[in-house]
Amino acid sequence: MKFATLPNGTPDGALHVVSRDLTRSTPAKGVATLQSLIENWEAHAPALQEQYAAVNDGEGTPFDQSAALAPLPRAWQWLDGSVYDSHGDLMQKVFKMDPVPKGRPLMYQGMSHEFLPATADVPFPSTDDGIDFEGEFGIICDAVPMGVTAQNAKSHIRLLVQINDWSLRTVAPIEMKTGFGWVQAKPACSVAPVAVTPDELGDAWRDARVDLPLMVELNGNQFGAAEGYHMSFGFDDLIAHAARTRNLAAGTIIGSGTVSNENFREVGSSCLAERRGIEMLDTGAPQTPYMSFGDHVKMECRTRDGQPIFGEISQKVVQ
Repeated sequence: MKFATLPNGTPDGALHVVSRDLTRSTPAKGVATLQSLIENWEAHAPALQEQYAAVNDGEGTPFDQSAALAPLPRAWQWLDGSVYDSHGDLMQKVFKMDPVPKGRPLMYQGMSHEFLPATADVPFPSTDDGIDFEGEFGIICDAVPMGVTAQNAKSHIRLLVQINDWSLRTVAPIEMKTGFGWVQAKPACSVAPVAVTPDELGDAWRDARVDLPLMVELNGNQFGAAEGYHMSFGFDDLIAHAARTRNLAAGTIIGSGTVSNENFREVGSSCLAERRGIEMLDTGAPQTPYMSFGDHVKMECRTRDGQPIFGEISQKVVQ
């Protein structure tokens, strides 16, 4: 099934069922918001499955991606991983950081009270902060008990999402040196307009990973097409890691971190920091600037035969 949240004058918007090709939608029956659905999945899923079949058969009205909010405009919790080793290893090499011990996922807790719509202009106070995009995949889980195993965690993954985790690169090192978490360096994330159940990916949902490329464009030029599968830990592992000492509320969102591949020179990157890191290795200095006001980033993931999945993130940076 596929879902979107459309504005209705409330902070959480109105849940809609969206057709597989993202051309039509209809208000969800019996459940007002995506949060309510996640909290009561088993009760609502059968009827929504019938609605999904009907909208795929032509019922509903035209779906306008640009009108959609983030699928969850606000959430109880946002946890972001960093589980693409090629990205982490490159950053450590470029910035001469001590290696991070292997065998344990990297994860931080970010702000969750606001997720931006996929086509909204994104305001920042200053280009001196090093404005960067980060293309990621993510999951939304239902209620997860403390101590869940990775094997059992997979059943708690209800929806998949596509995320742009905005980052301010010149602020991040200042906050990292304090030994506390990021605050100023991690503003609100943007989320593609449609959340999908894992079965919508078919064979491309493999080992709790999205086995598809994330296409990224910057100012109309292709920037990256890194494959999503190459995570050192799957989303099931990330849930188990997050839930080791706490319960996870239904509606918790967990991100993969920047999608990255070892052959980044060939496939490109999902963030500017990685591109700049490659340039530092190759030429001794970064050539690609961070984003300026007016710059535009676009991200999209499609099936291998070109069918849309999450819709597009398409945004302009503004002051």
